[in-house]
Amino acid sequence: MHAFISTYLLPVSLVIIMMGMGLSLEKRDFTNIFRYPKAILTGIICQALLLPLISFLFVGFSNLDPYFKVGFIIISACAGGSATNLITHVLRGNLALSVSLTSINSMIILITLPLYVNLGLTLFIGIERDIHLSFLDTFFNILLTVIVPVIIGMIIRSYSFKFAIKAEQPLKIILPLVLLIVFTMIILFGDNKSGKNIYDYLFLIPWALALNFISMAVVYIIAKFLGLGGKNNITISIEVGLKNSIIGIFVAQSLLNNYDMSMVSVIYGSVTFFSTILFAYLEKRIELWGFTYRKLFRH
Repeated sequence: MHAFISTYLLPVSLVIIMMGMGLSLEKRDFTNIFRYPKAILTGIICQALLLPLISFLFVGFSNLDPYFKVGFIIISACAGGSATNLITHVLRGNLALSVSLTSINSMIILITLPLYVNLGLTLFIGIERDIHLSFLDTFFNILLTVIVPVIIGMIIRSYSFKFAIKAEQPLKIILPLVLLIVFTMIILFGDNKSGKNIYDYLFLIPWALALNFISMAVVYIIAKFLGLGGKNNITISIEVGLKNSIIGIFVAQSLLNNYDMSMVSVIYGSVTFFSTILFAYLEKRIELWGFTYRKLFRH
């Protein structure tokens, strides 16, 4: 069951989700991002440098077990996944920026993730491991589950604009449900060889929520200070706050053969899907309050 979910159900679900989001995008959305690269560069730097630094400081001064500390380093070193694109879409952020950051950061972690994980292993456990992520596998995974479906959705929009507009509202309900159902199945039918169950790891929830909130808040403040604009501020915050937990589980279980480390990614992915929506929604309200205040002040 686990193999069927991870091999077939999850990729197909991601393709459907990304194609649905592509229905709301146009070519100019992407050209504007690279014409004004300040936002995307900020998002890349926050993912590649700032978030791992926050994570090392966060767990380094905690009393967590060293293996759980490394687990948090692993998940923080992962790029944002399709769920970040979905949340950005639902909250009306800059979807083109979110998709671009997901694609670029997913390639960058081929270099940064092994470095940060080995640093975490050395600092907290005192060992080193040779960790390699396949470039071709990652490239084709991004191409087939993110880029191509988005392009197909954009093509459908260009040829059938009325259909795309009509489908936009229903898809904002359907697409999150699809992702939630699949992720729930991954948790329930996961490959557990340790004899433990998820209830043994519920104490990690406050730690996951705290890291999620701190990272999103710090990045949001930086983006706001740089004057990137409300939609971009929220989008970058979401991209940094919610991680691709599937990669984290793969690194911990398949490459490091440690179930405790992998459960950090499971717990983080489970609870921060909802907390990221909440925190991003609060950030959006802050942006709206600020806009209303400035408008009143001008009058």
